[in-house]
Amino acid sequence: MDALYTAAATANGREGRAVSSDGQVDLPLAMPPALGGNGKGTNPEQLFAAGYAACFASAMAAVGRQMKVDTKDASVTAEVSIGKDGDGFGLAVVMRVELPDSLAGETGQKLVEATHAFCPYSKATRGNIDVELVIE
Repeated sequence: MDALYTAAATANGREGRAVSSDGQVDLPLAMPPALGGNGKGTNPEQLFAAGYAACFASAMAAVGRQMKVDTKDASVTAEVSIGKDGDGFGLAVVMRVELPDSLAGETGQKLVEATHAFCPYSKATRGNIDVELVIE
């Protein structure tokens, strides 16, 4: 891969801070109440969900331009779950893609599948975590 941009962030655990090298991200981290924490900060699953949703939506715009379809009214919600997986923990993602009526049916299905093949986050997770695509 020929890197075009590199982001760097430092964190000191689930009960601390996450700070990007440029200072644009500076967030308190906390365990969610569902995992026994106080929830008074963000958590890695929320950050991953935000990043994956943004990347997928941008990838969908690029794929839409190639397919000559308008994706401006589409939106993406990533639901990232963490749970027990054998001796440790694992992640699963549900990508909820809301498409306008003009992209209903086969066109929308092809768009979402092509986006999943193109998106860098989807490529990184493929074969590593379950990703379910839901078109709404």
